[in-house]
Amino acid sequence: MSWTWILLATAACFALKLAGLLVPESALDRPAVARVAGVVPVALLAALITTQTFVHQQQLAVDERAVGLAVAGVAVWLRAPFLVVVVTGAAATAGLRWLDLAG
Repeated sequence: MSWTWILLATAACFALKLAGLLVPESALDRPAVARVAGVVPVALLAALITTQTFVHQQQLAVDERAVGLAVAGVAVWLRAPFLVVVVTGAAATAGLRWLDLAG
């Protein structure tokens, strides 16, 4: 990647942030905008988790990461604290990878 592309991406991010600051407050007070603003971060995080879990080298992959995600999902369902969710998911993934290397 060349420096030109990095500088262009930096300028685009800055312009997007500036555009967000220039939006009138009356537009942000609308109920529809508030609903969308509340849902978009959750959708983006779900998309990131899905792609990081089920994609490996541009191929669909179901491996230990899927089990870790499932274990973390159960921990969330049981209303475990966030740190417990992360540690149990990571431990399940690490344990399965260790068993795969040991076997």
